[in-house]
Amino acid sequence: MKYVITVNPHGGKKLGPRLLNRVKPLFEAEEVDLFVIETTYAGHAQDLAHQLDFSEFDGFLAIGGDGTLHEVVNGMLSRPDKQRIPIGIIPGGSGNSYMHDLELTDPIKAAKAIIQGNTRIVDAARVEVSHVVKYAMNVIGWGLVTDVGRNAERHRWLGTNRYTIISIIEVMRQRIRSAALLMDDKKIEDEFTFIIACNSLHVGKGMKMAPKAKLDDGLIDVLVVRSGVSRGRLLQILPKLFKGTHIDEPEVEYYQTSEFSLIPQKDEILNIDGEMLGSTPITVKMLPKAIEIYS
Repeated sequence: MKYVITVNPHGGKKLGPRLLNRVKPLFEAEEVDLFVIETTYAGHAQDLAHQLDFSEFDGFLAIGGDGTLHEVVNGMLSRPDKQRIPIGIIPGGSGNSYMHDLELTDPIKAAKAIIQGNTRIVDAARVEVSHVVKYAMNVIGWGLVTDVGRNAERHRWLGTNRYTIISIIEVMRQRIRSAALLMDDKKIEDEFTFIIACNSLHVGKGMKMAPKAKLDDGLIDVLVVRSGVSRGRLLQILPKLFKGTHIDEPEVEYYQTSEFSLIPQKDEILNIDGEMLGSTPITVKMLPKAIEIYS
């Protein structure tokens, strides 16, 4: 067996090389070859997944988090030759939301799943933004959830609690946005606090945003919170995200669909797999059984 594995030698606290040193002996013990490529720029893993000759490798591995998975999937699904090989992630990101769904947040456990050849076929979301196509594995967010993600990046010095702190600040600001949301035969035109579409159950550091979500059901779970919800109620609902009980609250609408469109009155940036990307309006369509991933 031979795998290509990407590692960012400079990202974050240089965790990537340390994780590589931890898992390398596991592969060597099973006489598995690792072809290591150090990424040197943002989007390098995506370019590699797009351009590499896959005939030499049994799988494409990467050390990183949701953003790294996003890169690899986007590179692979946009290949002109349509070739695909299994993807394996050694979790080394700040959230690792997708790996929470796979129950592989421990790097050693994730490496062992790859070595054992355990895979499953999962869905991806095709996101069309201004005639540009992107793919999402985890989440597509608009409104409050984008504000939180964008400001959390600016305040990384707050550490892992930054999402909670920034969420409270953004709830207090309570920005309202007008949009039309189209799903199947349903059209919702209103003012919203946020709309978030989830392919995976978890977002952030283990928050159960979409507790009904499955990685391979061909559906994306859309959560809607309209405007008019008081700051106090929003602050009561937020902590329930960690157990998934927020969907029992009357202010939270929960839908499952295979495709949807979001057309805001004002074009704004999106949160796609934790990265601030693209702009609205968007059309999202699920691609069933799009990716084979080590699990």
